Amino acid sequence: MLGKEALFRPPIDCAFQLILDLSGRRPASSLPRRLDGLFRALAAPRTKQAADEIEELIWAIWISHEDREAEESMGAAVEALADGALGEARPLLDELVLRYPDWAEAWNKRATLAFVENRDADATRDIMKTLELEPRHFGAVSGFGQICLRHGHLNEARAAFQIALSLNPHLEGLREMIDDLSPRTLMLH
Repeated sequence: MLGKEALFRPPIDCAFQLILDLSGRRPASSLPRRLDGLFRALAAPRTKQAADEIEELIWAIWISHEDREAEESMGAAVEALADGALGEARPLLDELVLRYPDWAEAWNKRATLAFVENRDADATRDIMKTLELEPRHFGAVSGFGQICLRHGHLNEARAAFQIALSLNPHLEGLREMIDDLSPRTLMLH
């Protein structure tokens, strides 16, 4: 009988390969072109306040949708997640990815829910879908790193965090995690 780790390994391997290949991928045509300029600005050396504002704009664009009903459902799902009402969030997010399969943030939020529920194989599959649509999604890449950490895949976690930082160099918490995951630091523990 296969253990939990053996069942989980293929999604990690596939997702890790996708993450390693992100630089060669283009965002879905459904994403607003405004994001291109925001990502260029995010990569430029700036003050922490300016970087935070740009990051907030990126998140706001990702979470918005032209369909008002979709946006309302997303808002309800995000609120349910924040309140810990996971049972309320799940059907909303399932419906959003079903009705709007090209909405990267719907997949990302459902991945977040799966991660919180310790359904890491499901989270990884939703992260992959997020990144197929939006290869610059530093939140999804970082989330994959967290899954790798939970399963003891330290090299994959470190690589994912480094790639997330290449997409958003202002994620200071990731720098600390990368330092903690450096081979030298791990040998000292």
